[in-house]
Amino acid sequence: MKYSSSEIFTISNGISFLRFLLVIPLWFLLDNFELQYIRYITFGLCVFAAATDILDGYLARKLNQVTEVGKIIDPLADKTAMAVVVVKLFMIDEISAFFFLTIILRDLFIFIGGIFVSKIIGRVLPSNKLGKVTVLFIGFVVLMILLGIDKENFGFRFFYYASITLMFVSFFAYVYRAAEFIKKKKNESI
Repeated sequence: MKYSSSEIFTISNGISFLRFLLVIPLWFLLDNFELQYIRYITFGLCVFAAATDILDGYLARKLNQVTEVGKIIDPLADKTAMAVVVVKLFMIDEISAFFFLTIILRDLFIFIGGIFVSKIIGRVLPSNKLGKVTVLFIGFVVLMILLGIDKENFGFRFFYYASITLMFVSFFAYVYRAAEFIKKKKNESI
């Protein structure tokens, strides 16, 4: 697939790229996780990243800048930022191996599946609301860890287990949706 410069250089894609660059300070900040003020700064950067995610989607629609490039760079920036934080939190024993592997493997399978589906249907399979809700719940878990919320707290446990459930449900929903798009594409070519 070839993309024109007008599809690449949009305001919304620039905001997504900025979010992608946030992985650098996030990675290094989490080296000092034991310092409370570092956790607050990291929390602030994560909230800023979430705000840019909302903003770039809004601007893409408002300015009619929804592009195939944006459909790639936006979720890639989200997944990269989330992966960096999750990997670092796993490395410093703040999240379990199960939670870590569930996030990483789900995203890896969706990424690889997305490439496969894109080649078949000729476009990027867009995110859906269930996937966005899943990431939101994972984000709440990460933010609570950054704030030092007790992991035995009811709110923490609710978001933790709900995010695990949502990861499995959203993964299977993605597979189902991808299969439907592929079936539709094959029916069009018959």
